[in-house]
Amino acid sequence: MAHTLTEFDTIAAISTPIGEGGISIVRMSGEDAVKIANEVFKGADLTKVPTHTIHYGHIIDPDTGKTIDESMVTVLRAPKTFTREDIVEINCHGGIVVTNHILQLLLSHGARMADPGEFTKRAFVNGRIDLTQAESVMDIVRAKTDKARQVAVGQLAGGLLHKIQAMRQEILDTLANVEVNIDYPEYDADTVTAKQMSDTAKSVIKKIDRLLKTAQEGKILRNGLATAIVGRPNVGKSSLLNYLTQSDKAIVTDVAGTTRDTLEEYVSVKGVPLELIDTAGIHHTDDKVEKIGVERSKKALDRADLVLLLIDASQELTAEDRALIEETKNKKRIIVLNKSDLGQKITVDEMKKQTGSDVILTSILKEQNLDKLEELINKLFFAGIENSNDQVMVTNQRQTSLLAKAKKELQDVVQAVDDGIPVDIAQIDFTGAWDTLGEITGESAPDELVTQLFSQFCLGK
Repeated sequence: MAHTLTEFDTIAAISTPIGEGGISIVRMSGEDAVKIANEVFKGADLTKVPTHTIHYGHIIDPDTGKTIDESMVTVLRAPKTFTREDIVEINCHGGIVVTNHILQLLLSHGARMADPGEFTKRAFVNGRIDLTQAESVMDIVRAKTDKARQVAVGQLAGGLLHKIQAMRQEILDTLANVEVNIDYPEYDADTVTAKQMSDTAKSVIKKIDRLLKTAQEGKILRNGLATAIVGRPNVGKSSLLNYLTQSDKAIVTDVAGTTRDTLEEYVSVKGVPLELIDTAGIHHTDDKVEKIGVERSKKALDRADLVLLLIDASQELTAEDRALIEETKNKKRIIVLNKSDLGQKITVDEMKKQTGSDVILTSILKEQNLDKLEELINKLFFAGIENSNDQVMVTNQRQTSLLAKAKKELQDVVQAVDDGIPVDIAQIDFTGAWDTLGEITGESAPDELVTQLFSQFCLGK
């Protein structure tokens, strides 16, 4: 997709969260941004000020002459802006009424309300960023841990873009040789060209595989690791949730069955974002409310990426404990032998031998070994990628599925060459892989995909 500066109408939106705060920012982008802002600003002639400067003054309603707010207005001239258009940002006092008043004033003087993600979409359309960088903008906004933020910043700097572009160039160089062979068949270089195409396909497949290996880690960093805390009633599930979240949002009592529903919290554990799900104790009950809680707990267990199975180490295993061990055997899990401060009737070695899982002995009440539990969670999912901020990662399903599609197309090329299929036929999948990789960066992405992607952004971004 060739990028040239495109003329759009002028858009406006509130770029800060709606509510009370120190300041709010109303942003405009487009050819008339400076002219519209100048009509409602008193303090300087914004049409004559240098680019990338900020000016003190007041926002006024030209129709009534009334002052709306004291403000600082930033003028940013194209093309050295985020959208590569003229941008004006009005910094006003934080507050719903004043911010909306200023926005409505801009709309009444010629601006249009921006669609979700439209500022970032213009940056993409005008060649300022590619699709992977656009996605990283929202990854930064939504980052739940510092590690997630670092990876997103790396993507914004073009980490994945450069990897994809290098693979596309490798394919393109080979395609150029294929075209020469097709145009000048008298040289009879089919065998050489076919081998070159197969070798290039194998080379790019290896690079794709390296990226696909990061997809699981990227998904976890982006969305969080769904972690179900399960166990029979009163084994310390809510206490563990409270420790990890450093809060008292879950109710803790000595009465069995206190938690009657699932409680969900986000927490960072050694850089791993966990979506903690504290479940109701899974056990047989005739209580209608408890039954609903138990059913929801089982559903939470089904979607969990990680299970923290709590067992009371001070008691012999019960039938309910054994049932949970069986029910979670196909899940990635850590068995937490809790209440070690009350004596120990189950050992770590016994449990490891019986389950084949990672096992840790703790006393949540005394906060014993909980740091080791956190280290174990990190090790399970991020072994070998401690410096993930320095590594290019695939961070969403769109990128993953397109990489998988390109890999399949390249595998078909290798197979076609091995089967002796003519070069011009094998070339179809080879060109297809080049196009598919281009969809990741947006260089060959259909308009419908671009529109759908940016519709997921927040207003003003």
